[in-house]
Amino acid sequence: MQAIPDMVDATATLPVDAERALLVGRAWLPGGNGEEGGPTLVTVREGQLVDIGAFAPTVSALLERADAAAAVRDAEGVPLGTLADWLASTAAHGPDPARRHLLAPNDLQVVKAAGVTFAASMVERVIEEQARGDASRAEAVRRQVVAVVGDDLSGIVPGSPEAMQLKQVLLAQGLWSQYLEVSIGPDAEVFTKAAPLASVGTGVQVGLHPGSTWNNPEPEVVLAVDSRGRTVGAALGNDVNLRDFEGRSALLLGKAKDNNASCAIGPFIRLFDAHYGIDDLRATVVELRVEGEDGFVLEGSSSMAQISRDPLELVRHAMGAHHQYPDGILLFCGTMFAPIQDRDAPGAGFTHHEGDRVAIRAERLGTLFNRVGRSDRIAPWTFGIGALMRNLAARGRL
Repeated sequence: MQAIPDMVDATATLPVDAERALLVGRAWLPGGNGEEGGPTLVTVREGQLVDIGAFAPTVSALLERADAAAAVRDAEGVPLGTLADWLASTAAHGPDPARRHLLAPNDLQVVKAAGVTFAASMVERVIEEQARGDASRAEAVRRQVVAVVGDDLSGIVPGSPEAMQLKQVLLAQGLWSQYLEVSIGPDAEVFTKAAPLASVGTGVQVGLHPGSTWNNPEPEVVLAVDSRGRTVGAALGNDVNLRDFEGRSALLLGKAKDNNASCAIGPFIRLFDAHYGIDDLRATVVELRVEGEDGFVLEGSSSMAQISRDPLELVRHAMGAHHQYPDGILLFCGTMFAPIQDRDAPGAGFTHHEGDRVAIRAERLGTLFNRVGRSDRIAPWTFGIGALMRNLAARGRL
């Protein structure tokens, strides 16, 4: 992946086939002239942002429509100016309600995440557990684990007889792990990553818990799923992860995963249509590049072709007769990329520094840009479901 372009670069933000991509997002209109500001639904056409909020008050409601893709394609909408100008305002001012800016493309959907869905990330999760969150011990533990488990379990079908045989071998070696259980066992790990409206979008800061000293980005494909369990589109996501917290105890997963601005989704949701569908998603390669103010550069990639559970299988684990989501979900599919490149000291592996620039890209989904900050120092989350409902009612959008 090339050097990270400026976050205001509309061409880099959009998919390579933007001219035929059906993109849905959200933007904050600052209001004025006696009118209250608030969020609205948008799409992108020929480099212009277009307000299509007249079709639905929320993205969740739009995705419930059986004709959502056709509605976005045919919507007349209201032009709002160039995407480049909106990106520039977002990057310069962040989530300032007095300024126009882009939001995460999801709203009322609960954000779920599937964990340990790739063999490479599974090995790293076992290492975190064995090292008890201590980055300095990771390399020695990595050699021990790989010597027994190997680093390629891509041929193992989760829940299969072969997987259960491997489980018995690992039990005998004393190396069975909760991460191996969800990687090759019958049940996928699915957890709640973020509450409705807590996600951040492109061009703004993502947050790290101030107590973390070993953490990393997790570049992932994110599925947009309606209340009936239909996967209707996809976006990119950064499942910001605290390796030290989760490594100390899996019971700290909530603290490791869910903090202010620790969930980034964007730049837009690409709706499935004749030009882009689930088979295209299954072939997606997600690229990551991190550039630090110290000159450090980290690169990696994650291919959905190597996932151990099909994306639609992950949806079935997340929702169905056993669990309903009336407003739909956004589902992170997991990542095979776990950075191990030393940054601060030999054997210490990778961890973020404040100010890092992170770019997550897939050719057909665009690029999600963020800068790294601390969760307690960046803008707090204040606009929740109650605020949204009051705002939409005051603007006559309900």
